[in-house]
Amino acid sequence: MGGGRRRKLLMSKIYGLARGKVSFQEDHSHIGGPGFSRVVHCNEPSSLEAGIHHYSDNYVSTTKYNVVTFLPKSLFEQFRRVANFYFLVTGILSFTELAPYSAVSAIFPLILVIGVSMIKEGVEDWRRKQQDDEVNNRKTKVHRGDGVFDHTEWKNLRVGDVVKVEKDEFFPTDLVLLASSYEDAVCYVETMNLDGETNLKLKQALEVTSSLHDDSNFRDFKATVKCEDPNANLYSFVGTMEFEEQQYPLSPQQLLLRDSKLRNTDYVYGAVVFTGHDTKVMQNSTDPPSKRSRIEKRMDRIIYLMFGVVFVMGFIGSIFFGIETDNDLEDGRIRRRWYLRPDSSDIFFDPRRAPVAAIYHFLTALLLFTNFIPISLYVSIEIVKVLQCIFINQDIHMYYEEADKPAHARTSNLNEELGQVDTILSDKTGTLTCNSMEFIKCSVAGTAYGRGVTEVERAMDRKKGSPVRKQNGPNHVEDSADIPAIKGINFKDERIMNGNWVNEQRADVIQKFFRLLAICHTAIPEVDEGKISYEAESPDEAAFVIAARVLGFEFHKRTQTSISLHELDPVSGQTVDRLYKLLNVIEFNSSRKRMSVIVRDEEGKILLLSKGADSVMFEMLAKSGREFEEDTREHINGYADAGLRTLVLAYRELSEDEYKVFNEKFNEAKNSVSADRETLIDEVADTIERDLILLGATAVEDKLQNGVPDCIDKLAQAGIKLWVLTGDKMETAINVGYACSLLRQGMKQIIITLDAPEIQSLEKTGDKDAIVKASRKNVLEQIASGKAQVSALSAMSEAFALIIDGKSLAYALEDDMKKNFLDLAIGCASVICCRSSPKQKALVTRLVKSGTGKTTLAIGDGANDVGMLQEADIGVGISGVEGMQAVMSSDVAIAQFRYLERLLLVHGHWCYRRISSMVCYFFYKNIAFGFTIFLYDVYTSFSAQPAYNDWYLSLYNVFFSSLPVIAMGVFDQDVSARYCLRFPLLYQEGVQNVLFSWRRILSWMFNGFYSAITVFFFCSRALELQAFNDDGKTASREILTGTMYACIVWIVNLQMALSISYFTLIQHIVIWGTIGFWYLFQLVYGFLPPSFTTDAYRVFIETLAPAPSYWLVTLFVVIATLIPYFLYNAIQMRFFPMYHGMIQWIRHEGLSDDPVYSEMVRQRSIRPTTVGFTARREASRRS
Repeated sequence: MGGGRRRKLLMSKIYGLARGKVSFQEDHSHIGGPGFSRVVHCNEPSSLEAGIHHYSDNYVSTTKYNVVTFLPKSLFEQFRRVANFYFLVTGILSFTELAPYSAVSAIFPLILVIGVSMIKEGVEDWRRKQQDDEVNNRKTKVHRGDGVFDHTEWKNLRVGDVVKVEKDEFFPTDLVLLASSYEDAVCYVETMNLDGETNLKLKQALEVTSSLHDDSNFRDFKATVKCEDPNANLYSFVGTMEFEEQQYPLSPQQLLLRDSKLRNTDYVYGAVVFTGHDTKVMQNSTDPPSKRSRIEKRMDRIIYLMFGVVFVMGFIGSIFFGIETDNDLEDGRIRRRWYLRPDSSDIFFDPRRAPVAAIYHFLTALLLFTNFIPISLYVSIEIVKVLQCIFINQDIHMYYEEADKPAHARTSNLNEELGQVDTILSDKTGTLTCNSMEFIKCSVAGTAYGRGVTEVERAMDRKKGSPVRKQNGPNHVEDSADIPAIKGINFKDERIMNGNWVNEQRADVIQKFFRLLAICHTAIPEVDEGKISYEAESPDEAAFVIAARVLGFEFHKRTQTSISLHELDPVSGQTVDRLYKLLNVIEFNSSRKRMSVIVRDEEGKILLLSKGADSVMFEMLAKSGREFEEDTREHINGYADAGLRTLVLAYRELSEDEYKVFNEKFNEAKNSVSADRETLIDEVADTIERDLILLGATAVEDKLQNGVPDCIDKLAQAGIKLWVLTGDKMETAINVGYACSLLRQGMKQIIITLDAPEIQSLEKTGDKDAIVKASRKNVLEQIASGKAQVSALSAMSEAFALIIDGKSLAYALEDDMKKNFLDLAIGCASVICCRSSPKQKALVTRLVKSGTGKTTLAIGDGANDVGMLQEADIGVGISGVEGMQAVMSSDVAIAQFRYLERLLLVHGHWCYRRISSMVCYFFYKNIAFGFTIFLYDVYTSFSAQPAYNDWYLSLYNVFFSSLPVIAMGVFDQDVSARYCLRFPLLYQEGVQNVLFSWRRILSWMFNGFYSAITVFFFCSRALELQAFNDDGKTASREILTGTMYACIVWIVNLQMALSISYFTLIQHIVIWGTIGFWYLFQLVYGFLPPSFTTDAYRVFIETLAPAPSYWLVTLFVVIATLIPYFLYNAIQMRFFPMYHGMIQWIRHEGLSDDPVYSEMVRQRSIRPTTVGFTARREASRRS
């Protein structure tokens, strides 16, 4: 609706609880003081006064680097890896005379490694920048002057600009609401992207600006806003507006927050007060952290250990070298090492300065033994992780066809962390749910109606092995992907559909039931091309109105004072128009847990129509109104087991006198401006909401995303704990908890709230210090009580659920209480934190991460989840329909929560196993190679003579041993994806880190030392004394070391072949190709000029290849070295298999079809304290 047309409906008159005018009774005295110094010149962003403040622009960046910082920051990222820093130092020293090899051969691998890593980092950050640009380049309308509004990009907005936001658009900045398309300047705002709530919030501008309802009104508009400085509190705003020389107070009621959405309002005008990183949503986020996986951190410690080994070897060698050098010249006579010419040697071998020569030898040895540190480790892992990300991105099983959105691994640094997640911290709205409700069942006059099947019921059927129930009857099997034809209703029952309800025994009650649904709400109908749609404050309210319409009670018109329905008349069978005069609306709130309307029908009767939670509604029934109570309670319990949200419906007829007394008191309470206004309204409402007559109950499905209960069940069987952190009310969160089987009947609930009467009475006094003290004490007592319950019943394997609200959580996260809170939470099977602010979500995530020391994963879809995603070890963003803020701040983006199952249990497990095996193998192969250099150094009396040619040393890690390990890191699978999902406990190998424990790491290192010793002594003894070839010549240094090198190449590559569980053609090519490339390299390299090849000139083609002993020694040494590992692996697999080994046996022995054996293995996943459907079924079986 354009600026010239106006809605005449005054929105505030629809609401019986509409706010009163803001007054200066609120404390605004601190405006202009510290923390409240912001001054905004509305409609004058370019004025001299505005320019002196230098407020930030509206450009938002989530990148780690920019053009200036990329080089220094990325270099810092690379050289904070200890191995890279070590190679930088040795690369510099290689230019000195200390180096036992050429500088070029030393520096080339380092440049290659650092360059590849920096390019990868740059590409990933460039992608983040492109997503930032997508948001920053969104369009909005801004006042250009002379009453003209024109489109501009979000990033161009400045503090003081007046913008016009139209229906279903996001607010580009934090705005002060000036006017809207409604005459009384109200608007609907959806804040789901901020706090997770889907119900619409009502905002209202100051009355003095409410007349600015056209573009032309802003030609001469001037105002000054003075308000608080930028802060992270989403729910507070203190300020004043100076307009036409008058001061008016501002409150959160006038603040429109960036990334929230305008709904049910054609347009609003607002003045920009906070831009860019000053906005409240960005204040709640933090800078993108540089996350490193636990394996990478442990890799650093292993490298420190290797440094120690290198240092010890160099130190021992330098001592022996010093002794030998000192003994080389005695009384001027040359002794054993005559070939070093100790009588005329330089300082490196001068017997007269043996201690100095020993020090120089030590430095040379540190350079010589650099091959103990795998320089290609980091770059190989980087390559593997990028390729792993490609497989994740292209996994068709994580592609959401409906929205055309595949999975997207936005960073590759954390792939292996996906296989080690201990705790998942999840948002609710938009993450577990679809933000849609479906009316699915109801109980009317003690009779249950509705054959709709919930996601919970379908999953229970599948778990029991029963046919999945059909909506239209129990004897049909339904496709679980069936989608209801009408959004908001999934109700099937021929007894009351299509007007058949008139034939039911209690048709009169059914008529009142659905009439109540059509009247008791605050929804607004919109007619478009003859079709009616509804704008409602919450999805369940819209579902009620749609259900009433489908069943013959169509709400089609609302005015300030009336509601009009098309009703099916049971007598005539025709649709008739009915008008109900709207007298009062008593809104729902969390303390009342109900909503009521008072209307007058066409016969003049005054009716009170009420709907609310069963916990309060049954208490309000009259004795004569409880006819159906027993049956209704039974139905409600059944609905709760099916994961449905229920409301009880009741009514009563009021007399004229009774209503008159109530209306006077109600209006008096509404117009009160005292601090306890809400309490007065509730007390008046309680006087009229009594002696009700029960009609029945509704059951709506808070529509979970497809597959959420099954996914949670699998994650629970994998031993992963799930916490739900939501901004929603406690009742809503609990209902969703039941729907997705985080909660179940019989699970003991520990609920921590500050609803105690003594706390509420203190809040009325306004004594803040007393409130804080009492609240802190109350929360501490509740936590202590909860811990006592858990400790007392833990031996009985009881399952507990912890539910805590936002107020209590604020105290529970304080330094002196958070450890107790965490201990309690860890002892519970599931944890739900309600009414959590974005900051609290991040703090809870930090507490779990630091307190448990285990890997945490946060998953969410809104801007309110950004802090949580960045604080967790892994942040997963849901690329849903609302905003991109969470995705832009995440490490991995998926379209649906259910894809988390495959992301963790399949890709996470594979990546963890592959990276762990890669790292262990890298240290094995480098020790196997590097220790032969040390043994040769010992053999040559510690002369620091390199065993191998310079380029053999440099290219070992790059070409002769890296490609097979890269192939393993990309393609190897211990078990298939199907078995990963079938036996979810396999995931615990990553959580418990059994594949990268110190025991496993040291055993691989021991294998490396054993391989080096075997190679060196077998080769040296085999070639030492006898003739090497037909000419009768003995083996020279080049022949010995050439044979050793060939053995090493064969051994490390065949060792890889023995370690692989899943061979592919690519792995065969790289393993055998690497070995073949070694021989091809010797041929080509040997023909290069001697000045370049030095001691490798034609050695292979002229000496090694023609000699049979070379091939025999190689064959014998390779077999002798690999046999111990082969035997150890075979014995372990046969007699002491790990969990993945048991699954491999199932497949190998053909036991996958044996239900008894497979169930025995799978039952290890199920524990009494587990959540999910399987645990729910097991609990029912035990009880």
